[in-house]
Amino acid sequence: MAQKRSKKPKHLTSKELNQFKYLLLKRRAEILGDFTQIENDTLKNTMGESNGDLSSMPIHMADLGSDNYSQDFALNLMKSERETLSEITHALKKFEKGTYGLCEATGEAINKKRLEAKPWARYCIAYARLLEKDLVREGQKINLEDYQQYLA
Repeated sequence: MAQKRSKKPKHLTSKELNQFKYLLLKRRAEILGDFTQIENDTLKNTMGESNGDLSSMPIHMADLGSDNYSQDFALNLMKSERETLSEITHALKKFEKGTYGLCEATGEAINKKRLEAKPWARYCIAYARLLEKDLVREGQKINLEDYQQYLA
């Protein structure tokens, strides 16, 4: 008979799991609030232009460039935040599966310090280093023992 997988990684206590879940939910709420703020600010800047209200329209070419830069910056920030939001959603699903805190590629425990810095981390530090060195493909399942010579 197959052994049922525990709903809690052995290296994290229930209290720690709850703390990490809280951090993820808090960061998700912050991002969603940032989206609202960025969208409101961007709409305020462009609504006057689309309604024909030129009082907010910059007169100097440098002002136009500055406005374009600001909008481009806001769009890039939203893209980055959207990616983080997707990672947070993925991490929250791992709580349901009982796999939160485990490296998706090696099955090893992710260091608590790494989870504190990046609670949505998918991979342990060793695997992340292998990724940076292009020795593995993202998500490739591996046995870390086979790669020890690259991690020294």
